[in-house]
Amino acid sequence: MSADRRRLLLSSGVLAVLVAVLWAMWPSTPAPSAAVPAPVARQAGPGSSGVPSPVAPVRLDSLTAGRHEPSDAERNPFRYQARVVAPPPRPVNTEPVAVTEAPRPVTPPGPPPAPPIALKFIGMMERANGVKWAVLSDGKNVMHGREGDIVEGRYRIVKIGTESVELTHVDGRGRQVVRLTGQ
Repeated sequence: MSADRRRLLLSSGVLAVLVAVLWAMWPSTPAPSAAVPAPVARQAGPGSSGVPSPVAPVRLDSLTAGRHEPSDAERNPFRYQARVVAPPPRPVNTEPVAVTEAPRPVTPPGPPPAPPIALKFIGMMERANGVKWAVLSDGKNVMHGREGDIVEGRYRIVKIGTESVELTHVDGRGRQVVRLTGQ
């Protein structure tokens, strides 16, 4: 079977499934809506029979009553509660306030922390004479060294363990333990 024919069969199958799903989801007939009864009002007064009237009475006085015009400041279609009025501002107290605590001296900030060491500990090799070698990577290059060696010109290997290596910056700014998992 050629690739074009297989692709044609696959696309027609997907199209058939799509049509079947749409046909199953499409409503067959609209659901009948329940009729809502009109509001019923009873007319009271002389000559009324007490039979409910299907039409609600119209209050003509509300149609002729004056309306107040909304202003821009009062109109907010998204507000559904009464308008909140802010309390009046408090008077400013001009009496001197006694300081109970002595101001703390400002200490100068220390030196910035050393940047994290961006090497990953790949593994450890041990030679027959018992010398351990750490294998490290910066993501591009792989490097190795013994305890006391300088790696990448910036870091010194302090201690090599089976699951971690302890590195320090050559200038002595900080130490970091890099585990075998890379953190």
